[in-house]
Amino acid sequence: MKYQLKIYCNTTALADLRGFLQTTLSGLQLSDKDQHQLTLAVEEVCANLIIHSHNCNGLDQIKLEVRETPEKLIFEITDKGKAFNLLDYEVPDLKKVVREKRKGGLGIILVKTIMDEIEFESNKGKNTCRLIKWFRS
Repeated sequence: MKYQLKIYCNTTALADLRGFLQTTLSGLQLSDKDQHQLTLAVEEVCANLIIHSHNCNGLDQIKLEVRETPEKLIFEITDKGKAFNLLDYEVPDLKKVVREKRKGGLGIILVKTIMDEIEFESNKGKNTCRLIKWFRS
């Protein structure tokens, strides 16, 4: 199965994204915990794109495609904003973050923890981030 959603790059669109993911994932044989975690991971990536790559420009769009195979779920997020490769992200020192009482900067750690694989590519201004979750038998 394949599901698609396009959202404009403003933070209010994240509610539409959550609704789309909840509807899509509820139709699959996933636990409530897995559904919530996957929604959180995809929303985190999309929120970062909206805020950091597109500067909340409501004219820009992000496309999300969810594909289900017998072995895995693939969340493919494409946009034409400033490229940010999750794979190049350096994990901050958590003790330092706590000590400095810094807010933010931990969402990517969460995404890397929830997802089994992350792929990123950028070609001719089009960025694609694939978040992959394998089914466990």
